[in-house]
Amino acid sequence: METRKKDHINLASQAQLFEQEVADSFYYEPLLTSNELKPLPKTKFLNKELSLPLWVSSMTGGTLEARKINQNLAKACAEFCLGMSLGSCRSLLESNDRFDDFNVRPIMGPDLPFYANLGIAQVEKVIQENQVDKINELIFRLQADGLIVHVNPLQELLQPEGDIYFNPPIETISSLLEKFEFPVIVKEVGQGMGPKSLEALFRLPVAGIEFGALGGTNFSLIELMRSNDLMLEEMGDWATIGHTAFEMVEFINLLPKELVAQKQIIISGGINPLSGFYLKQQLQAPSVMGMAYRFLKYAREDYNQLRNYILMIQKSLQMAQNFLHKI
Repeated sequence: METRKKDHINLASQAQLFEQEVADSFYYEPLLTSNELKPLPKTKFLNKELSLPLWVSSMTGGTLEARKINQNLAKACAEFCLGMSLGSCRSLLESNDRFDDFNVRPIMGPDLPFYANLGIAQVEKVIQENQVDKINELIFRLQADGLIVHVNPLQELLQPEGDIYFNPPIETISSLLEKFEFPVIVKEVGQGMGPKSLEALFRLPVAGIEFGALGGTNFSLIELMRSNDLMLEEMGDWATIGHTAFEMVEFINLLPKELVAQKQIIISGGINPLSGFYLKQQLQAPSVMGMAYRFLKYAREDYNQLRNYILMIQKSLQMAQNFLHKI
């Protein structure tokens, strides 16, 4: 007790919060419940059940380090009952050489949502070559539930070796849905989507949408940093173009309710447990929180670090369940 009291005294000067730093997204009600943390309710998502409303967003593949990362992430999904999507599986369209980097369904087990991932440029090419069966085979080999298609025009244009696609992505996605046997989710990769793009997606029979909003890992900025100093200096503003998760929730809530209710949403792009909890409350559609960078950070290290991080997220969500009320 004496040590704790000394800590309180010594740390008091560093623990000052000012009005502009105070979170004002919730009513905080400390008198209406105990501080015993109760289990979170199960979340029905993509026809399966999650113990935490949490999604491991697409990250990586195709390297030995990626194999370790994906295996650690899959192990965490199995332990905590989370959903997961792989990083780009482009290499698997042509070769099985890197298959073991992505083959994590045996670790996750059959009962959790698990999605493969391809870029819109690869999807366009496969459709043009009348080889959609290649994607069906990819899903079958990975024992995945479906496909996430990432739409990333800015990243591709700013990437030194980026791909060009020639049709509007909404047309390519529509064509894929006509030929593809499995559910499809569409996401951005760090810039988010505006209201017209979102409405166009909601009018297609996609299973869901992942935000990939502005505010988290920004792949346009990554490509600028991979390029040269001139590109970074003169075109760096392009990395700031896009929409935050907060904006995207507002856009979706303005859509007709009959459209919104039919889709599953992964809220991602710079969110943390508190902001994710808030956005889930605000969004008028079934949703989970998607995270990538923090998972990547800890999945590269010892599995226990990743496990402890997820336990911290769980505790934060349980606390929010106890004390935070929608404004």
